[in-house]
Amino acid sequence: MGSRLGLVAGNGKFPFLVLEAARAKGYEVVVAAIREETDPAIEKRGAAAVHWLSLGELTKLIKIFKAEGVSEAIMAGQVKHKQIFSSIRPDWKLAKLLLSLTTRNTDSLIGAVADVLSEEGIHLQSSTALLEPMLAPAGVLTRRAPTDQEQTNITYGRGVAHHVARFDIGQTVVIAETACVAIEAMEGTDEAILRAGALMQGLHGEASTLSRALTVVKVAKPNQDMRFDVPVVGIHTIETMVKAGASCLALDANKCLMLDREKIIEAANQADIAIVADEVVHR
Repeated sequence: MGSRLGLVAGNGKFPFLVLEAARAKGYEVVVAAIREETDPAIEKRGAAAVHWLSLGELTKLIKIFKAEGVSEAIMAGQVKHKQIFSSIRPDWKLAKLLLSLTTRNTDSLIGAVADVLSEEGIHLQSSTALLEPMLAPAGVLTRRAPTDQEQTNITYGRGVAHHVARFDIGQTVVIAETACVAIEAMEGTDEAILRAGALMQGLHGEASTLSRALTVVKVAKPNQDMRFDVPVVGIHTIETMVKAGASCLALDANKCLMLDREKIIEAANQADIAIVADEVVHR
């Protein structure tokens, strides 16, 4: 990377962490902030420049980075899947790109954008390049290890989640007693967890034989491109699990970012939630 770094900022805390880490390493950071997604507070975090653009303004993004002398960039923070497919107003360059795609899932779209940027001399780096210490380490991370039933849920859930992730549908599944209660799609992780909680509460009203305790399994894709859409969990994930009655969280080691890891683990311990990260070998 050169001394200037472009940052395409999506929502949440992730872009702020990348900006902070990049500045600590001496980079001048030029932020391309997405009007529909990025927290306006990004303007007060010491970036060399912050430019606002809407989803779909690929030509403007390229012009901004070229004018600012940016040849290396990072994408950080989510763009909600439903935003990509409902709010997007493509400019001519993006419209042409969309027409060329054989599949219109998030991976293929962002991957194609990355290819266009590369053709224009702007190379995307791994979104975790500056945040390696935040990747979930292997092992049990909380005071409590998963119970036998939770471990059974994890084993089953990983199989389901990795199949789902292969098709770029979502990266999270919610399991109760080796039954798949919810699969994440465009609504996002938190909503999938809450939906599972609501379903289990509904079942319990009808004297369900299933335990209400839910296990949340969040995985990376089989060929996870670490330049974008890296799985992320934060303190809000734990808060959502508590609301839904989930008791265990399983992650892929070294493939999932934990934002504020110490706070996540502290909150999990207080709620008696087990967190475990496993090394995964994709076959």
